[in-house]
Amino acid sequence: MKTPLLALLSLFLVTACTPMTATRGNILDDYQMKEIQPGVDTRDDVMRKIGSPTTVAPFDDNTWYYLGQKTAKHGIMDPKITEERIVVVTFAEDGMVDKVMQRADGREDIPIVQRKTPTTGNEYTFMQQMLGNLGKFNRDKENSAATAGGGKNR
Repeated sequence: MKTPLLALLSLFLVTACTPMTATRGNILDDYQMKEIQPGVDTRDDVMRKIGSPTTVAPFDDNTWYYLGQKTAKHGIMDPKITEERIVVVTFAEDGMVDKVMQRADGREDIPIVQRKTPTTGNEYTFMQQMLGNLGKFNRDKENSAATAGGGKNR
């Protein structure tokens, strides 16, 4: 009885430690980049050969980006990037490919700013919020919420 349980537990532990890999985006191979010829291929040719771009430059429709990365995650740890490739395809004004290049510097890591935006108003503690409305009720029946609509209670 202990042997199957021990075998099952050890199998569970071994599979829990295997890394989970994920591929995101479009990782282009070298042969795919060589298929695109500057001055010969058009936008349609590029779409047919390597697919649609991951993104287009926001202020320049003549620059296409193909972004791709592979990540590996071990257990509960954060995923680590194992492979990343950024390919930039630029087009001339006539729609022909101008150049195809791989960015060697990778991507920029923009730090998150931890500042707070100041707001107006008060900051209340939990007890101030819970007890804040005590004593704030109408004792006068003439000015109560029941008669606020203009009618009289009868």
